Amino acid sequence: MDKIICLAFILLAAQFVQSQTSGTIVTGIINSTSLQNTGGENPNRRISVYLPPGYAQSNKRYPVIYYLHGYLSTDTILPLMKNILDTAIIMHKIRPYILVIADNNTLFSGSFYSNSTLTGNWTDFEAYELVAYMDKNFRTIAKRDSRGIGGHSMGGYGVLKIAMLHPEVFSCAYALSPGLLAFVKEFGPNSDSYKQLATIKTKSELDKTYFPRVIAACARAWSPNADKPPFYISLPFNYIGDSLVVDTAVYEKWRVNMPLYMIDKYADNLKRLKAIKLDWGRNDGARFPVQCGMFSQELENHGIEHYAEEYIGTHTNKIWTTDGRVLDEMLPFFNDYLQFDEK
Repeated sequence: MDKIICLAFILLAAQFVQSQTSGTIVTGIINSTSLQNTGGENPNRRISVYLPPGYAQSNKRYPVIYYLHGYLSTDTILPLMKNILDTAIIMHKIRPYILVIADNNTLFSGSFYSNSTLTGNWTDFEAYELVAYMDKNFRTIAKRDSRGIGGHSMGGYGVLKIAMLHPEVFSCAYALSPGLLAFVKEFGPNSDSYKQLATIKTKSELDKTYFPRVIAACARAWSPNADKPPFYISLPFNYIGDSLVVDTAVYEKWRVNMPLYMIDKYADNLKRLKAIKLDWGRNDGARFPVQCGMFSQELENHGIEHYAEEYIGTHTNKIWTTDGRVLDEMLPFFNDYLQFDEK
């Protein structure tokens, strides 16, 4: 009997230790009103939430990191990220926190976290509905000083845009290799991608490409056109044969959605943030060092304090790894700038 009691005690102790060192992932569905749309997108969006070690055993409230995933991805990357999140807490790189990812994948592989008359209001979903859901259903510290927004690639784009638009909701922002900040390289007027997209007539054909599909996704977000099947989009750059034709009206619609060109209008909002950081890999696609450098320079030109860093890496090899940017840079950044106690 004593051996049975001892074994039971050991198992209970092991479970307790694990609960103190390992977080938990829970999932749910938000039946979104912001994402009601005419573009065929599902407005019921899955979310994945990381709850820190000890969450279930306490009544404590926690700050929240709102993480935005990249193009082609979904919220289902969170289980792959869990080890890094646990490690960050065990190593005391960050105090315990909640992290949430919502599924922003679409029929064209990404929402670009933008409000669209075709696909739904994804900015509003992230900034309002998701935040309200988290504050209602989890023990959050429900104020801006305890909310940070971070993300990678398309998610990094969303971070800068949403932080610009909603400094009343989020207090600090970290963009990992943010994309689509400006008309540069593969998304500039001399890219072959626009010419290639002009020849594509079916969704199945489009799905076999990368840059044309990204451009189509951006257009569904920024310049939808209900009168232009099959993709119901207008583009800033079009081709008649080999001749480039610029649609200036559409060009302006894209500009007002690209963070580099948004700085003039939203500089005061950016100055309200406690902290901003962006980084990018030196060996990433050619557009990333160019546009990230341009964005940082424009912030500096407007007197907006921020951190910007180029590191030796590619687009993906130093992100969610044990020697990566999330563990060594992003999470410590939020530890420094988020408020972890209720005041």
